[in-house]
Amino acid sequence: MSVEAVVWDIGRVLVQFDLAGIYAQAIPDPVERARFVSEVVTEDWHAQHDEGVSFAEMVAARTVQFPQHADLIALYASNWLASLPGPVPGTHTLIERLAAKSVPQYAITNFGIDSWGLFRPTFPILDHMRDIVISAVERLVKPDPAIFHLAARRFGRAPETMLFIDDNAANIATAQSLGWKVHHFVGDPDALEARLVALGLL
Repeated sequence: MSVEAVVWDIGRVLVQFDLAGIYAQAIPDPVERARFVSEVVTEDWHAQHDEGVSFAEMVAARTVQFPQHADLIALYASNWLASLPGPVPGTHTLIERLAAKSVPQYAITNFGIDSWGLFRPTFPILDHMRDIVISAVERLVKPDPAIFHLAARRFGRAPETMLFIDDNAANIATAQSLGWKVHHFVGDPDALEARLVALGLL
């Protein structure tokens, strides 16, 4: 079956993501800032937000663990958008070109409810998505196969008719095992463009 639709991941495919950006002003020393986001406000800790835990719950629990860093931990919620410094170069142009050809586009993203509420209004390129499956809303996170099954049902399309684009190898592996066409995005929009052309989408 031919590929008829494109399904995007968002973080590190459409928007840059760097937790350390939250602390660019509060912790000016880059070495100290890197240490803080490797030991206190870490990506592993942040993952529970994608699973559905709220900012308020996370900040309260982490403050109990690291009371000496209470003010910095609070910034995780209040300065969240600083972790998303801007678009990933090259991918937005591809979305616009696909939209111009009326190619159906969707997204599956690991994102928290609070962070999504802050982020979505700042990112109008997502208006081109016909539907977006958000992990925290569904209480399912990639690479769980269940979120891909849910997405296929929601989008009303067979997996083999969709190209799934993600930067995470585990997510790509799960999607591929379920019959999706996949593209592992490693920061190279030219390679992605070539894939879209090869599939007849551009």
